[in-house]
Amino acid sequence: MAVKNIMIVGVGGQGTLLTSRVLGGLAIAGGYDVKLSEVHGMAQRGGSVVTFVRYGDKVAEPIVEEGQADVIIAFERLEAMRYAHFLKKDGALVVNDWRIDPMPVVIGSASYPEGILEELGKTHKVYAVNATEESKRLGNPKVFNMIVLGVAAQHMDFSKEDWYRVIENTVPPKTIDINRKAFDTGYHLTAR
Repeated sequence: MAVKNIMIVGVGGQGTLLTSRVLGGLAIAGGYDVKLSEVHGMAQRGGSVVTFVRYGDKVAEPIVEEGQADVIIAFERLEAMRYAHFLKKDGALVVNDWRIDPMPVVIGSASYPEGILEELGKTHKVYAVNATEESKRLGNPKVFNMIVLGVAAQHMDFSKEDWYRVIENTVPPKTIDINRKAFDTGYHLTAR
């Protein structure tokens, strides 16, 4: 199998690292060579966090080059815009339709861009979901990342049962049920 390139982008505290561990575990369970690379910005202060997950028959290096990502999973709109140039021409950009103001916006030295999803949709296949609201309906706003991952799973070659197994082996035991439910919610959502 040719190498698959997945990027997970978000803001510190959004679960990008847990999500990359799930993806890495899934690829390993599938018998693939896997390379992970995590790039932390000012994660503790709400800065960007980027994780690369590459898997295939043989993976030489962990970094995804610009224009090479098969799937980008973005946990926030501005992060989707910031990293969209990494996406392949026919790649999937899965976005949590949510806004988190970066520090320049918070202190008033910049404004948050309007129409991000519409702009991205002009040049990319965008699959947007308001996973934050969906997770609140499930009763746990922390599992929004599993909802986004469920949407992204529709664009990857693993069975739902494979995903469940890896989620169960990766998340804390007391959160298995809610994480499975969140993943399932995303897996069955038709993102706009």
